[in-house]
Amino acid sequence: MMRFFTATDTVIQLAQTHKPKPDPNGLVFGTVFTDHMLTIEWSLEEGWQKPHIQPFGNLSIHPGCSALHYAVQLFEGMKAYRGPDNKVRLFRPMINMKRMLKSAHRACLPSFDCAELLECIRKLVEVDQDWVPHSDSASLYVRPTFLGTESTLGVKKPNKALLFVILSPVGSYFSTGAKPVSLWADSKYIRAWRGGTGDCKMGGNYGASIYAQYEAVDYGCQQVLWLYGDDHQITEVGTMNLFLYWINEKGEEELATPPLDGIILPGVTRQSILELARKWGEFKVYERYLTMADLRQALEENRVREMFGSGTACVVSPVGRILYQGENLHIPCEGSFPPLASRLLKELTDIQVRHQTHNTLHDIFYSPI
Repeated sequence: MMRFFTATDTVIQLAQTHKPKPDPNGLVFGTVFTDHMLTIEWSLEEGWQKPHIQPFGNLSIHPGCSALHYAVQLFEGMKAYRGPDNKVRLFRPMINMKRMLKSAHRACLPSFDCAELLECIRKLVEVDQDWVPHSDSASLYVRPTFLGTESTLGVKKPNKALLFVILSPVGSYFSTGAKPVSLWADSKYIRAWRGGTGDCKMGGNYGASIYAQYEAVDYGCQQVLWLYGDDHQITEVGTMNLFLYWINEKGEEELATPPLDGIILPGVTRQSILELARKWGEFKVYERYLTMADLRQALEENRVREMFGSGTACVVSPVGRILYQGENLHIPCEGSFPPLASRLLKELTDIQVRHQTHNTLHDIFYSPI
């Protein structure tokens, strides 16, 4: 039976010098890192070692590392927020931990105890809590990462692994103003497929999408609308989950998003939006398949109200235009931020930053740091 690491065994080595804190108004995503990091090593022979919180620094890995050669790697992304009471809180982190464990199983990396890893992360954020911005528009991004560090070139389950966590203060996703994004929809490239790893947060899913992203820019669009199958099912937008707010074929007001069928990443923001909208009870909320033919017909019949993406980085991002088969499909947008997207953004931000739960989402916060 595998012995998991425990947070109570964490060894803490504090940095002797501290980097200056950046201006929260000028942060560029993922470019500034805090003073400390968390590392936990595993080997088949010895199992999990003690967690270490140590000064932030470079990793030393073997050139034959399986993560470098065969993408035996995964990661997570979540945020810590400073509330008006000056307490620091993580937004629904146990969902991230469970998703990370699922990704680890798919990558043939060792299991871990989700609660213990979360407590290790809490300790790390507590050590670097001065890095959590005093701002409603900025937060501390938490990036857990899991690597296979097998030092041979065989394609197999690694007998060594490294789990580490780094922290980065980040500003508002809409630092230059919130504007609806334009999408390039083409079946030329596929983000994920049934039986693949689209429902896991693996680095290979993202690295393989970069080429298509640049082609979208060449077509004058900002993001890729990922399609799947001969019927051009709508799946995700860029690195975000997708929502369509419309009048469906039955004449019902509906918020729809593609189902979790192995292609779609089960986003934390996605789940939160579904839970909020269902508790409102003001319109139908369905996880269902949507095709470009469905969308095009709905646009022709003036049944589309809004379309938006959701994710940890942006929370909610409205869609204004889709380039599909040489035609620009214009999505209705009232102002720069349409009503439902604006409402969801405000509601989620109130919960995340201002700790106002509105009795809608239960157990949304991990215990204060």
